[in-house]
Amino acid sequence: MTTSPDLLPLRLQLAPMSVAATMPQPIVRKASQAEMAPFAWQQTHLCQQVLHPGEPSEIVVQLENRCDRTLRIRLETEGTFPLDWCRIGQEGQTLPPGSKMEAVLYFQLPEDFFEAESSPAFIQTQGLDFRGRLCVYFGTVDTETSEATGGLTLETAEFLLFVRPRSLYPTFLPDIYKEVDFIGRFLHIFEQAFEPAVQTLDTLWAYLDPLTAPETMLPFLAHWVGWQLASELPLSRQRSLIRQAIQLYQWRGTRKGLRLYLHLYTGLPLEEFVPEDQKQISIQDSFNRGLVLGEACLGQESTVGGGKPFHFSVCLRSQQPLSESLIHKIIQQEKPAFCTYDLCLESS
Repeated sequence: MTTSPDLLPLRLQLAPMSVAATMPQPIVRKASQAEMAPFAWQQTHLCQQVLHPGEPSEIVVQLENRCDRTLRIRLETEGTFPLDWCRIGQEGQTLPPGSKMEAVLYFQLPEDFFEAESSPAFIQTQGLDFRGRLCVYFGTVDTETSEATGGLTLETAEFLLFVRPRSLYPTFLPDIYKEVDFIGRFLHIFEQAFEPAVQTLDTLWAYLDPLTAPETMLPFLAHWVGWQLASELPLSRQRSLIRQAIQLYQWRGTRKGLRLYLHLYTGLPLEEFVPEDQKQISIQDSFNRGLVLGEACLGQESTVGGGKPFHFSVCLRSQQPLSESLIHKIIQQEKPAFCTYDLCLESS
């Protein structure tokens, strides 16, 4: 004699947290009698959940106490799937009369499920469709002593798990083709081949920015803007120089261009609002033109042989040691060809 579901002291129901637009069709695999015997139920009206590797999935367990006694509850899962895929989240162990409670079955597959070395053998023997059962053991509890007053009763609910790769291509198909699970799995083969190239195009801006581009792209980007890479410079400085190359070209031959180049190389601040002789990157011009016939008065505003026209001085004050030869190279590259200069390196 069977008990009517309406008369059971505990009502149990499973509900998937996310429902797929199209439930997969079971992949037929020849199973042994030992595998099929404990799970010989019909697949109709069962809770079905699609599992994607690397993505969490949840099934909500709804419990309702229909009797007039407090119930102590213990949840366990069993099935043809690896049990380490599932964790049970339960708020409490007791359920008062007439009250409801929810628990959660958390499913998490390894992100490299299909790429792992052991996956081909596992899929060949276990397949991609799994049967599971939630076992709920419950018994009445004395509210005063909190002790069990009788034996445990078992209530079960079955569910199906379908392991499928996440596929984007079926979203571009008409709805009639989305209903066929095989098409999604078939298109996923092409998606694995083409999607890396598509993702590269989506992030192409990052490959063209010297600050975010891979190191192997820097020679190409430097050649693109006509910039000569300096192997003695740190990688971060080279990225900044390549990114600012066009601006350096625009200001080449000026004090601003030379100061910007030295700032990018040394990391010293620009200090726009500091007197020139106090800056860590100090560039001072010498306006003494010496003796110019027809413009100067001897003995008053000119000297013979003491002037250096078109001359400037560069002084760098840094706590870190700087390469004097490289700084000379930078100044020679940035200054006008007819100018002369003096270089001074000070330790601040």
